[in-house]
Amino acid sequence: MSTELFVKVPDAKVLLSMEPEELARVLLPIFKKRERSGNGLSMYNFVRELYQLQEQHFPPGNVASGYTRNDLQKVESVLMEAVDWMVSAGLLAHKPDSSSSQWFFVTRRGWAIQTDADFQDFRKASLLSPRHLHPKIAEKAWPTFIRGKHDTAVFEAFKEVEIAVREAGRFDAKVLGTDLMRKAFHPEDGPLSDKELPISEREALSALFAGAIGSYKNPTSHRTVEISDSVEAGEMLILASHLLRIVDDRRERLQNAKGGKSIASA
Repeated sequence: MSTELFVKVPDAKVLLSMEPEELARVLLPIFKKRERSGNGLSMYNFVRELYQLQEQHFPPGNVASGYTRNDLQKVESVLMEAVDWMVSAGLLAHKPDSSSSQWFFVTRRGWAIQTDADFQDFRKASLLSPRHLHPKIAEKAWPTFIRGKHDTAVFEAFKEVEIAVREAGRFDAKVLGTDLMRKAFHPEDGPLSDKELPISEREALSALFAGAIGSYKNPTSHRTVEISDSVEAGEMLILASHLLRIVDDRRERLQNAKGGKSIASA
């Protein structure tokens, strides 16, 4: 039965004020328990049970006493908003063997969330969409990031930046880290430096690349670095994506330069 929802959120006004992701945190363990019991997860059945509980005219103090029939009509919509969020976040999926869109199952990602802290970390991580990342970062770092391995994801992201700079600037594999960045974006003769920009901006960009690699890639290469905040880790992935897009632009301009001249000498 759906009694547990009334137990966890006894006031209908509170439930109706919750954002979809807030209500999802309440629903996920309820849905897991339902699947373990073998009842299956049908939202139609789940909502009907809520009405049945309320219609039994329980006395004040019962779990269903904080909900009126009018409340439940509004609760239906709020529940489906939360379920839609859970589907989009990959916590629920439609059952493949059902002709009804009302049947769901908890996904592997949903089962992997064991505690409230796990859910909060996942919720913060889900604020970042892979669509906002450079394709290379989305391919290499996003799968690790969404699993909560933030330090590894950040390392992978900035490793891609280092690889891209080395390839675009045609440097030897022995040139690494901050030294590679300073040579590639050297304001005077760096192959990825744009001579059309003022010298101060060229120096700033060189410092930005060297600082980013020195701060976010090199430490994770040499020692264990724990990044517990998913929002902070996401910001690092966004920075790596921005740097990669700059490298892409410089690579394209090098390839399109007339007579094989680089942008540093054009």
